[in-house]
Amino acid sequence: MNTLAIFAKRAIALSCAFILIGCGARAGVGLDEASGSPGATAATTAAATEVSYVAGTYLASSNYQNLCAAPRTGTDPNTALPYPDQPGSTLAEQLWLRSWTNELYFWYREVPDTDPAGFTTLGYFNVLKTSAVTLSGKPKDQFHFTYPTSVWLALSQSGVQTGYGAEWALLSKTPPRKVVVAFIEGGSPAAAANIRRGAQVLTIDGVDLATGNADSLNAGLYPNNAGELHKFELLDPGATISRTVTMVSANVTSTPVSNVKTVASGSGTVGYMLFNDHIATAESELIAAVNQLKAANIGDLVLDIRYNGGGYLAIASELAYMIAGAARTNGRTFENIQFSDKYPTSDPVTGQILAPTPFYDQSQNFSVASGQALPTLDLSTVYVLTSAETCSASESIMNSLRGVGVQVIQIGSTTCGKPYGFYPQDNCGTTYFSIEFKGVNDAGFGGYTDGFSPGNTAANVGTLVPGCSVGDDFTHDLGDPLEGLFAAALRYRATATCPAASGFAPANLAMPRDESSTAQATGVDLPLDGGAIVKPPLRENRWYR
Repeated sequence: MNTLAIFAKRAIALSCAFILIGCGARAGVGLDEASGSPGATAATTAAATEVSYVAGTYLASSNYQNLCAAPRTGTDPNTALPYPDQPGSTLAEQLWLRSWTNELYFWYREVPDTDPAGFTTLGYFNVLKTSAVTLSGKPKDQFHFTYPTSVWLALSQSGVQTGYGAEWALLSKTPPRKVVVAFIEGGSPAAAANIRRGAQVLTIDGVDLATGNADSLNAGLYPNNAGELHKFELLDPGATISRTVTMVSANVTSTPVSNVKTVASGSGTVGYMLFNDHIATAESELIAAVNQLKAANIGDLVLDIRYNGGGYLAIASELAYMIAGAARTNGRTFENIQFSDKYPTSDPVTGQILAPTPFYDQSQNFSVASGQALPTLDLSTVYVLTSAETCSASESIMNSLRGVGVQVIQIGSTTCGKPYGFYPQDNCGTTYFSIEFKGVNDAGFGGYTDGFSPGNTAANVGTLVPGCSVGDDFTHDLGDPLEGLFAAALRYRATATCPAASGFAPANLAMPRDESSTAQATGVDLPLDGGAIVKPPLRENRWYR
């Protein structure tokens, strides 16, 4: 194995919250099971319900739901009710997946009717998707994955995950590899070790990063459990001599909004904020950030979402409203969602008549009590810093603002291209993520499947947006006006000109994004964007509650 197959199997502290799915634990998945290739043959338990595969026949998924090969027992801490699991079989779980996919998958017509015999449950899930590609040649469905339900709940609600609080960026994933630090979470082991953005990893536990064994390197970069001790040799930014630090992994809580500041200019005050995750705690932090910038009377905003893979769509709606203000959004649509042709007028999950998602002008009870009026900046232009890791709900912010006439200036690289979403669905302790709907803005546009690209992107791929193609700059701190993307935004604001194009578009990537269940279980090579953050798939999607 000569590539650095960065593992996304991060152990996340177990917690449960108010999402309408169960919470339970599931053992890790082996290579065969996660890969989608045939593994162990489905076998029923003694108490299994009689089920069978019949080609071309799809019974309602409710016939198989909660019939589990290994039922959970006890009380679900999320609902305080007994788990719904009943004795079943691997085949029952597979047939539930098959029927559920046929009922709700956005491209259900493009899914082959495959006999589950010879597949494990996760292996079977991996083939229940379209094989079509976009205009640029990347897979149309790059976002098909699973997580243990308990892991999904912990990260989506609290942002807690095991690690050092250092987000690693890959500058080269094949030998000679190069990995640097993208940013550090405050109060984390990495912060205590005085590690900074741009620090280069030279060795891990004595293994050379450039050419050493990838499995050993992955074990150090992404520890499975809190309390693991690993030794890193680092070259700090600007240093000529390396240093060695020892870090013990811990359960680190993400701070989704940080580095809120202002920069003076001859034409008014410019605000800046770094927004990394649409998790529940972001609601209160975004409100505080907007209040701070509003008090500073900013004339323009630089919104740094280069590492923001998405999350709760309602939080994206709140932020878009706070940027644009009431006058531009009153009576307008943040996003309309469209399900498959089976459901032209109703939401098949909730049963409700389809209605536009508004620009929320009040808090939605994520981390601030419902109904509190949101502050607004009332801006007609926003400068958005992006990368290939800018995905899903983050792209919805851009698309929704463009839909109501706010000028979005994009600085950075082509975004991931995901106008799609889903309702996370638990069955037997695993939460499944399978594309169920597409989002379009107030103007009816949602066709950015190859991402949004700054206007001068060399590859001319994706939906072009005014702005500048700029590669990530690891020589300056995030929020530093001299940092490459921020500096380019300030330059464009002042002169409407760009530096030489240096960002990346999908055509530059060595391989397409792959967010199958492999990513959570055994690791995959993820695409690079001049230093892309490697995130678990559940941090790169839009979620509905």
